[in-house]
Amino acid sequence: MITVKLKRGAWEVEITSPEDKVQQAVESVLAGMASKESALVEAQEVQPDRRRFETCRGLIVTMWREGWFSTPKALSEAHEEMSRRGYHYDRTAVSHTLADLVREGTLFREGSMRNYRYIQKHPFAGQNRDNEDPQAKEGTGP
Repeated sequence: MITVKLKRGAWEVEITSPEDKVQQAVESVLAGMASKESALVEAQEVQPDRRRFETCRGLIVTMWREGWFSTPKALSEAHEEMSRRGYHYDRTAVSHTLADLVREGTLFREGSMRNYRYIQKHPFAGQNRDNEDPQAKEGTGP
């Protein structure tokens, strides 16, 4: 028996076959991969990887922009939300980033040490404050 490992694009295959049937097995596998490859490429084009390999800070700022911190959140809640979104950062990295955003004035921290809750100090510029109509605020409304 002979074992052959093939790698083509995202595919990795290991074939074990009798010596006299190796070429036939490899050709069969390659033909099968070629027929599936176009479907795989189409699926990747239709649904590109949502995760952009953001930094811890970038993800927390994205959450802030989305209004996720509009109600007070504990470190554990922020860490769980990041994990839910597919980003698995160390809790200390999340904690340090939250502390940096507090120092910069983006977030406000309430509570006591080891029991802080983080809340948006002000909404992202793209959000409406107090759900007001932005046209009414500018005097351009009907």
